[in-house]
Amino acid sequence: MEPFSHKKEHMDEKMLKIEVNLDDIPGEWLGHVMDLLFDAGVNDVFYIPIYMKKNRPGVMLQILCNKEKLDKVSAILFQETTTLGIRYFPITVHRLERRFLSVSTKWGEVTVKEGLYQGELIQRSPEYEDCRKIAELQNIPLKAVYQEVWRNI
Repeated sequence: MEPFSHKKEHMDEKMLKIEVNLDDIPGEWLGHVMDLLFDAGVNDVFYIPIYMKKNRPGVMLQILCNKEKLDKVSAILFQETTTLGIRYFPITVHRLERRFLSVSTKWGEVTVKEGLYQGELIQRSPEYEDCRKIAELQNIPLKAVYQEVWRNI
């Protein structure tokens, strides 16, 4: 389950989108940086392929996090990447109410996350890590686990 909880639908106005453009960083470092950022408690991390000045290929690293994480995220970016500057954008995130239920499959339990918009169920998703562990332990395709969860909801 998530380290944070959204018991009610709400607007989160204490968020930042943080981004840096990187054109001189080894690809192997990017996964390490992502792990560090998630360990620091950010909500999301993603990379976008871009072209920079002089037509050099690069990567835009974007992070979504609470404003309280800014110092920690900045330290990671300056210490672990090749960036010389960081852009910060205040952002509001509309968060759905979330519920979790446990679904029994023939291989074990899987947590399913549900999203409610204005009190109505509109999203439902099996937790990837639960499904991945079952697929690995049972030596079966991941999609077979997902199909079994959907049959049992």
